[in-house]
Amino acid sequence: MKEGNFPVISVIMPLYNKEREVERAIRSVLVQTVDDYEVIVVNDGSTDKGPEIVAEMKDPRIRIIHQSNGGVSAARNRGIEEAKSNLIAFLDADDEWLPNFLEKVIRLRSAFPICDVFATKYLYCYSDGKTRLPTLRGIPKDPWEGVLADYFFIASKSDPPLWTSAVAVTKRAITSVGGFPVGVSSGEDLLTWARLALRYSIAYSAGPGSRYWFPNDVSERPGRTPQIPDLVGNELARLLDEAGLNNGDELTEYVSLWHKMRAVIFINLGENQKALLEIRKSASYSGMSIKLLLLKAITKTPCSISKMLLRLLRKKS
Repeated sequence: MKEGNFPVISVIMPLYNKEREVERAIRSVLVQTVDDYEVIVVNDGSTDKGPEIVAEMKDPRIRIIHQSNGGVSAARNRGIEEAKSNLIAFLDADDEWLPNFLEKVIRLRSAFPICDVFATKYLYCYSDGKTRLPTLRGIPKDPWEGVLADYFFIASKSDPPLWTSAVAVTKRAITSVGGFPVGVSSGEDLLTWARLALRYSIAYSAGPGSRYWFPNDVSERPGRTPQIPDLVGNELARLLDEAGLNNGDELTEYVSLWHKMRAVIFINLGENQKALLEIRKSASYSGMSIKLLLLKAITKTPCSISKMLLRLLRKKS
């Protein structure tokens, strides 16, 4: 589906201090089964050798753009502005694609022209070599490909169905929702997919197309402390008002889940009063469930015990 002299797809990679991983990420693009693409690496003020490593990879399809550090959303938005294709795929510099990822999303676009978002399942990968598939309830098994019937139903009962490094979107769609939200330190992807899911249909491949690599140290991925004020929660509440009866029930559950997730993180951080506030917010959307009651009880325990109880609760879920 080539458009004039432009590439079939533009690949956007934000880069900030990923000198150990960026070559792996770019090489996973260079071995794709399709080759009509451009790679836009947005160096977001890196202070390591990551940009030099990219520059040394002499491929005419790769171009690097330098800007002052503004965060991952600002970097992705700059890439969106620069993209020559109307189909845009995202790849974080510490993740990688399987060789047929671009082939999959291009095929989805051709097969499901009513859609503007195209995604594949992905693999969770760990430094010890172990991998696992995400738990996605409501999506048929591989080799199914089709249109998601209810994104919010799936997202509220599963691991994230959309992962940034396993998504492509039309430029008009991502531009219409304002790109990625600048100023959000945690949950910017989640909010972007929610905005898109309310407006556009999503085509999906149940076969994995990318690898999400967990860092050796969680400090390597910023944004683990919930942001205050809760910009994502506030915007999700606004989207719920906007949705009205359409997607209302499942989106309500999705907003509730967001606050439940924040509660769990606050408990892990030992900030139980903030966790209780998030539990109350979650219950205001979906009622006081058994799991929320258990979380509330866990906030009454010492931090060392609460972390153990959270692990047990996750295993039971």
